Amino acid sequence: MFSLRHAGRALPRLLLLLTVVFQMPAAVAADLAAKTQEHKLANGLRIIVKEDHRAPVVVSMVWYKVGSIDEENGTTGISHALEHMMFKGTRQVPAGEFSRIVAAAGGRENAFTDRDYTSFHQQLQKSQLPLAFRLEADRMQNLTLLQKEYAKEIRVVMEERRLRTDDQPEAQVHEQLMATAFTSSPYRVPVIGWMNDLEHMSVGDVRDWYQRWYAPNNAIIVVVGDVKAPEVFALAQKYFGAIKPKTLPQRKPQEEPLQPGIRRVVVKAPAELPYLEMAWRTPLLHDLDKDWEPYALDVLSEVLDGNEAARLNSALVRSERIATSINVSYDDAQRGPALFVISGNPAPGKTVADLEQGVRREIGKIVADGISEDELKRVKAGLVASQVYQRDSMFFQALQIGSLTADGYPTDAVDLILQKLRQVTAAQVQEVAKKYFNDDSLTVATLDPQPLNGRRIAPLMDMGHVR
Repeated sequence: MFSLRHAGRALPRLLLLLTVVFQMPAAVAADLAAKTQEHKLANGLRIIVKEDHRAPVVVSMVWYKVGSIDEENGTTGISHALEHMMFKGTRQVPAGEFSRIVAAAGGRENAFTDRDYTSFHQQLQKSQLPLAFRLEADRMQNLTLLQKEYAKEIRVVMEERRLRTDDQPEAQVHEQLMATAFTSSPYRVPVIGWMNDLEHMSVGDVRDWYQRWYAPNNAIIVVVGDVKAPEVFALAQKYFGAIKPKTLPQRKPQEEPLQPGIRRVVVKAPAELPYLEMAWRTPLLHDLDKDWEPYALDVLSEVLDGNEAARLNSALVRSERIATSINVSYDDAQRGPALFVISGNPAPGKTVADLEQGVRREIGKIVADGISEDELKRVKAGLVASQVYQRDSMFFQALQIGSLTADGYPTDAVDLILQKLRQVTAAQVQEVAKKYFNDDSLTVATLDPQPLNGRRIAPLMDMGHVR
């Protein structure tokens, strides 16, 4: 589940965090436990505020409910391309000035595109929140989208794809895993888009996308920090209230057909080590109160890979030395279909087949014998401690609230999810392992390393955005 896992893996940190939870000053605890407050403008814009008065700062995030899931063949990657162009100027704020203005005010800003949404954020001294709102309201309605700026920026996007995917063998494996696991869902398409589409995309395509989706009634503003909610709502009305809503395109269901059996794909690429990804189709979280299987799968992911002593790392990396690394990911809170993914690199002298069998064996143990109550208690303690630790960040709080809300979950979803995770039983963990970890819902992607021939694999870097 997004953001509820892996805040830190070390057991000493876990114990420290649990100590901090119980010794936390009342004022700090109150800020962490503060409820979100929401207001909706007449034009459909939602504003969600969580007051956190521990420091005189504020995080402001604007979420547009459009991402790669909404794209069509021929213009894949257009949501991400538009994200880049949002920094390329309006009539009032020329290209490059957005970032300069925020920096001059002592703030930081950036943006990201995901499968379900596109988000823009600023971290500022609390007195600068009106500045953030003014800039965001301007580019929500007045983006210029000039050809000369687009021509430069699309080259930046294509270079980003080369660095992040085309030159990264493991990223290529994941891209092919998604394209193989899904046949109809738009999740089969990479967020950054296929290179051929990027090469043929036009500024007119991006302008159409902007005019279609960037509207107050398709946006959510999340503010976390040393603010008063009524004052934030008044600011939102001042800067965004006059922007007219749009008639949004109708989203049609895009259900992924049932998988008829195991799927496999092999990627040949210059690389030093082989690599394995195994993905099982698993359920999404629809009804936060009634659904229980996604919560049990969240706990299972922690059992397998929640800390250094978790089962996969303990057995396959440290004890049997089948793998040099192993990772588990599962996101049940999203618009499209969910996958439970286990990935890793075989150890020297071992193959991806050895690693696959090792993963199957460890899951088989849970299917056959379940997990102990002591193990379940440790995992739940880790989940709670992770959540508390991450909530210490105002940015993380805004990120968590925004992502869940943009995907259609209620604003109090975070607390309800944590409550439901505490209620998962050992029997439920065993039951979901039995039900979902079978070959009929499995896709396996492997990397077949090819000679490097002097080629060096570049490290994966966070490029940010070239403004």
